[in-house]
Amino acid sequence: MRFYTALCQQQEELLVSLDGGKTLYLMKDLGHDYQDMNQLIASITKQEMDDLAIKAIFAVPAEEYRLLAPIPRPRQDVICLGINYDEHAVEADRFSPDAFGGQRPYTIYFSKRVSYSPGPEGEVPAYEGLVDSLDYEAELAVILGRDALNVSREEALDYVFGYTIVNDISARNLQTRHKQWYLGKSLDGFTPTGPCIVTPDELGDCHNLAISCSVNDEKRQDSNTRYMIQTVEGAISELSQGMTLQAGTIIATGTPAGVGMGMTPPCFLKAGDKVTCRIEKIGSLTNYIV
Repeated sequence: MRFYTALCQQQEELLVSLDGGKTLYLMKDLGHDYQDMNQLIASITKQEMDDLAIKAIFAVPAEEYRLLAPIPRPRQDVICLGINYDEHAVEADRFSPDAFGGQRPYTIYFSKRVSYSPGPEGEVPAYEGLVDSLDYEAELAVILGRDALNVSREEALDYVFGYTIVNDISARNLQTRHKQWYLGKSLDGFTPTGPCIVTPDELGDCHNLAISCSVNDEKRQDSNTRYMIQTVEGAISELSQGMTLQAGTIIATGTPAGVGMGMTPPCFLKAGDKVTCRIEKIGSLTNYIV
C-alpha cells in the first residue's frame, strides 16, 4: 500500500494506491477525511487499512493531481543518521578530516529543521552567496506509525508505518564550519521527500534495496541499503531509549558513497541542476536547484 499527499484543485488531499502506484484514490472518497498525513499515520487502524480495497472504486485521473511530499510539514525535526555507510565515511574523511574523521564507536545522530518539505519535481534553493558547496544525499527514510519509547530491537519494526525517499541536501561550508551540522542541513527546502510512503508489507526487506542518485542524469551514487552500518531496527531502538519518538517521526538512515564532496575534485550542485534519488520498490524523487 502507498500513501500520497497531493494538490488537487488547489487543495492538499491524501491519496492511497493499492496496486503499487498505478491507480490512486482519494482517502476522503473512501470514508477517511484526515486533516493531513500526520493525522492519518497516528489514527488509521490496521482494520481500516485492510478495508480500503473494498471501497476503492473511483480513481483520481493523473491530470487532476500534483504530488507533494508525503508529509509536507513534519510534526518534529527529521532525525538523521550520519556516516552510516562505510564507503561514505571514507570520502567524508577525505573531504574534511576535522569535521568527519576519527573513530565512531557509536552511531551519529543529528536533526534537520523542516518547515516545509519539497516533494517530487519541487525546487531547492541554491542560496548563492551563502552556500558555496551544495550537496545531495539519497537516503531511505523510515516513518513511525505510533509513539515509540524504550523499544527493543526485536520489536522496533512493529512501530514502522512505512518508508520513503529523502534527499538530505547539505551546505558543506556551513556544515563543516559549525561542526554540529544542524545549520548546514536545515535551510529552507533542504529536505525533499517522496514520492510516497510505502508500507512494510509492500516494501519487504528494508535492508536489501538498491539506492542511487543522479545529477543531470549522471549517476553519482549506486549502492544498496544492506551496507548500512546501523540498521533500521537498531536506530529506532537506540533513539527510543529515554526519548519518545512520536507517530509520524521521520528517520533518515544515512547516505552511501558518491556525494559531491567525495569526488575528485569535489563537484557540488548549482542552479539549474536536476537531482534524482531512487530507491528500489519506492520509486524516484526528482528535484531542481534554483
